[in-house]
Amino acid sequence: MTVFGAVFARGGSKGVAGKNLRKIAGTSLLELSVGMGLKTVAIDRVLCSTDSDEIAAEATRLGAEVPFLRPENLSGDNSPEWGAWQHLAQFLIDGGASESDVLVSLPTTSPLRALEDVVDALELFEGGTFDLVLGVSEAARSPWFNMVTRAANAEVRLVANTEGGPVTRRQDAPAAFDVTTVVYVTTLGFVLRSRGLFEGSVGSVLIPRERAIDVDTALDLEFADHLIRKRIGLTGG
Repeated sequence: MTVFGAVFARGGSKGVAGKNLRKIAGTSLLELSVGMGLKTVAIDRVLCSTDSDEIAAEATRLGAEVPFLRPENLSGDNSPEWGAWQHLAQFLIDGGASESDVLVSLPTTSPLRALEDVVDALELFEGGTFDLVLGVSEAARSPWFNMVTRAANAEVRLVANTEGGPVTRRQDAPAAFDVTTVVYVTTLGFVLRSRGLFEGSVGSVLIPRERAIDVDTALDLEFADHLIRKRIGLTGG
């Protein structure tokens, strides 16, 4: 069995221009993800799927394989990343990989992941119970207590209710978790046969919220920069 590490990194980004090559504490988001793949002992090869010549050159310099430039139809703002996963999976299988080989996605948007997060996800997946394993963190907001939908007329309604009726205290609400972008582990075959993450049995590893920040905006990037500097002792507080 081969374990493929994958970093999916488009050249374009609406929220943060040039996001994948932006730096926090002096290191680019791309380098943090590629570096994590390279230092994870269980990962045999690290590949980068990108549509950008600049990202491809940098990923190669960092030690990742860049066997192609991603097709334009898989690189737009509205292109589902699952399509890029399927493209890479098919490429690998066409090159001799097996459907049972493992794919570990390490998104650049989670620069604060720890090695133990990746190792824990791989170990849970290797147990054979799940088609896919991902990271979750405790939700800051509960859909049963203080998350609402908002109609065009400004009316709001709770996103969810328990069977016993409305929840009036947070302590009484069922535990809720956010899906993170820290790590995803599955097989090439599952990717090719499915239309998305939740078509099979999905397991989870718990990621502390301080490691689960998802960089989608300039503010997220600032938060990530502050937290990683604090982690390595480059800032006070």
